[in-house]
Amino acid sequence: MRSASVLTLLVLLSTPSQAATYPTPAEHDFLVRDFHFASGETLPEVRIHYVTIGTPARDEKGAVRNAVLILHGTGGSSQQFLNDHFAGVLFAPGGLLDASRYFIVIPDNVGHGHSSKPSDGLHARFPHYAYGDMVDLQHRLLVDGLGVSHLFLVTGTSMGGMQTWMWGERYPAMMDALIPLASAPTEIAGRNRIWRKMMIDDIRTDPEWLGGEYKQQPRGLVAAVQMLLIVGSAPLQWQKAAPTRDAADLWVENQMKARLATNDANDLLYALEASRDYDPSSQLERITAPLLAINSADDFINPPELGIVEGLMKRVGHGRFVLLPITPDTRGHGTHTWPAIWQQYARDFLAVLSSR
Repeated sequence: MRSASVLTLLVLLSTPSQAATYPTPAEHDFLVRDFHFASGETLPEVRIHYVTIGTPARDEKGAVRNAVLILHGTGGSSQQFLNDHFAGVLFAPGGLLDASRYFIVIPDNVGHGHSSKPSDGLHARFPHYAYGDMVDLQHRLLVDGLGVSHLFLVTGTSMGGMQTWMWGERYPAMMDALIPLASAPTEIAGRNRIWRKMMIDDIRTDPEWLGGEYKQQPRGLVAAVQMLLIVGSAPLQWQKAAPTRDAADLWVENQMKARLATNDANDLLYALEASRDYDPSSQLERITAPLLAINSADDFINPPELGIVEGLMKRVGHGRFVLLPITPDTRGHGTHTWPAIWQQYARDFLAVLSSR
């Protein structure tokens, strides 16, 4: 029996609204046989679960021209987007990605959601996947599974944003545009690596982990999830949600209950370790599609004072970077999943493409 999909890094997931104004997503599974991971490990079968919204539109040669690929963050799944504040804004009639115009594909990455993952049964014997394996499987889903050889847009949040940069380098002629959200095209180092390493060690060094064969979730998972809360924090939002000591205590108690109920130690450990060799900085010149990167100034994971994206964007031929200022509406790293805050920048960006 599949375990529940884990929450996306840094954002509380909302249940899809019954009154949603976007079309009902269709759920599917795509099987990849005899998949070879970059680590040298293999699986006879990898299941990639995904949802689609909208209908493919084909040109006179039969090629799909309106496909949009949306990629989730570490520990998330396609479900993190199926709510009123994301899908209800972007996919609704007249929305930036109006589902009557676009064919939207949102996969659960390997190791996440309802795709193949350690908690299915292999536990710590599951292949040690990396971001490159995820992108390869996304590509196979589109080309081999859906017959999509061209994308109007690739976009993603956090880990999905990092993979958007990778898509631009690996398949530079395959998309019209790229919008990475809450990410940076560089090696994960400094504080960004340190908190990840802390979480990895919280789980792996816990005696209750038992080499991945625990009978109940180890205590180290509690410490790791607590770290997730901190790195995803948005001080203004937290102050509004917990304006007193008692409210704060109750808030964190409820957060931990919700997150621990849907997290698995092996799944989270693998998801964190998947970033170990991420570093697209050496090949940024390969990106030829117009690219709009959007980060927020209150993002703990991508702190603006480092100036990393601004420096590297100079090497992207058609790249632009927007740093959102802190407002009462921004939500730290999780601002990526609230398009009402950033969609006008994306709308202007895509409008320029359409006018060419």
